[in-house]
Amino acid sequence: MRTAAVAGIGLSLPRQATAVLRNRRPSETIVTAVMGANGRGTQLASVLTQMEGTEVAYICDVDDNAIAKGLKQVKEMGGTRAKGERDFRRALEDPDIDALVIAAPDHWHAPAAILACKAGKHVYVEKPCGHNPREGELLVEAARKYNRVVQMGNQRRSWPNLMEAMQALHEGIIGRVYFARGWYVNNRKSIGYGKPAAVPANLDYDLWQGPAPRRPYMDNVIHYNWHWFWNWGTAETCNNGTHEIDVMRWGLDVEYPTRVASSGGRYHWKDDWETPDTQVVSYDFEGGKSLTWEGRSCNGLPLAGMGRGVLFHGDNGSMLIDGNGYIVYNYDNQVVKTVKDNEEDKSAGDTTGPGDRLDAYHLLNFAESITGGTAPNAQIEKGHKSVLLCHLGNIAQRTGRIIHCDQRSGHIIGDPQAMALWGRTYEPGWEPTL
Repeated sequence: MRTAAVAGIGLSLPRQATAVLRNRRPSETIVTAVMGANGRGTQLASVLTQMEGTEVAYICDVDDNAIAKGLKQVKEMGGTRAKGERDFRRALEDPDIDALVIAAPDHWHAPAAILACKAGKHVYVEKPCGHNPREGELLVEAARKYNRVVQMGNQRRSWPNLMEAMQALHEGIIGRVYFARGWYVNNRKSIGYGKPAAVPANLDYDLWQGPAPRRPYMDNVIHYNWHWFWNWGTAETCNNGTHEIDVMRWGLDVEYPTRVASSGGRYHWKDDWETPDTQVVSYDFEGGKSLTWEGRSCNGLPLAGMGRGVLFHGDNGSMLIDGNGYIVYNYDNQVVKTVKDNEEDKSAGDTTGPGDRLDAYHLLNFAESITGGTAPNAQIEKGHKSVLLCHLGNIAQRTGRIIHCDQRSGHIIGDPQAMALWGRTYEPGWEPTL
């Protein structure tokens, strides 16, 4: 994985990961449709277009302007086939499509992925894999029922240095690992108070809402601020905390928690924002292990010099995760090993994700999984378990109570009000089914 070779147009990718794709016949090219092109989806489409053995045939979005942006990016990266489509379901009807790549708002992730599985397509779905815990369970069931590769966009599972770090943790480089601390900070501005407005002509607002109960169009929701409304979004915990929480769960080698507590609220600004902008979630697991995640959406002071990161603590030292690099400290807090983030892997100003190369590691793993060359690094069972932790943190926050969970399934014990948030109400006729 450390050896690089040129693959595609101007994109240096890991040779081992591209080997299977390079050896495939042109007729075996993995043809994709990308759903959601206003930001993250356009970045993923760009990488898929540059990768040998993959092709983008559809850019799907409910906003005509986003379709145009996605098509323009694909063309600039050398794509010649892509066409625009407002309704992604039309792309699923195309027998040439092998996979759906989902980067739409959170409330669409699981319903769209389930529809894709039913249509016989493989799925790459950005985090979170569901708007609520039940959707994650349904998506796992759909992947198995229809025998599809479903990989979540927790890209760190495919980053070479991070994979090395996790293996070192599991082999005891800092002894028995018992505690992890993760964080994400930003300096988001107020979203103000929205006003009813006419739906723009370029936007299919009914399709944008899709499975979510209908709300009138407001001028401060689309295209990004939906993240902070429970009807469509899942708070900063799922928006960004998924990454740190996934790494912590991976490094601690834990699955479902026994106890979850959350504190915080919407503190920084007074506006329509419903979810917390400041939140600390704590999780306890069997075997004497725990983790915490801190999110500060509106105060960007870094911790350990980083806007986001993870610290692992063991009985023989600590490990700091910094992007695709890590530092190991002994019990006396002396640095004993440093593995730096590869300079060529770092993002060059891309604000929608980690950058082409780091995205490519994960997308290549997804493509290879479809061809049978390897197993997914972030198969949906793993993604669901990590996203479930985020949802449990939100449920604890919304109920204002410590919640206790079944260690075998993550289900909430002895709290019907909290368990009522396990699923959601859908717009009639839009309920996801297997």
